Amino acid sequence: MPDLDFTIFDTAIGACGIVWTARGVFAVQLPEATRDATQARVTKRYPQARAAEPPLHIARVIEGVVALLAGEPRDLKDIVIDDEGTPEFNRRVYAVARKIPPGETLTYGDVAERLGDKLLARAVGQALGENPCPIVMPCHRVLAANGKTGGFSAPGGVATKLKLLTIEGAQPGGPSLFDALPLAVRRS
Repeated sequence: MPDLDFTIFDTAIGACGIVWTARGVFAVQLPEATRDATQARVTKRYPQARAAEPPLHIARVIEGVVALLAGEPRDLKDIVIDDEGTPEFNRRVYAVARKIPPGETLTYGDVAERLGDKLLARAVGQALGENPCPIVMPCHRVLAANGKTGGFSAPGGVATKLKLLTIEGAQPGGPSLFDALPLAVRRS
């Protein structure tokens, strides 16, 4: 396992975490209920990681994530990911997902088709569920067939996925989908 450092940073949707190596971003943690809970999740998943001040290249990643989550159109596809140890199929799935611009979506079937076999849609969903770097590898931009949201394994589940898509201006299933969520979920 490479040396890991991490920091917690504030965004419009709550405190996120980022873990990095000398090679690049290793993981991104979406907000838990509190800043302390986010940090606890990071240290539980990566017990060898040390809290540290982010170097300039990671500070730029944080700036991009903060801006994107504040509604600014940011494309994070050029951020360097340390994907050593990531299964080859997952790497291929993530490469396709990273090419989806903010405000746009693909379906699991679309991603599978771009990998050469539409029958891989379920495997695509599984790989996206294992994504260690949400936002930077935008798994939230991949939907089920017919524009349905599909799953989302990050904290908050589908409500978080819808929040991210709404921030980016993508409206799966029509413009009223986010509005159909209970008010308490929309405010979180």
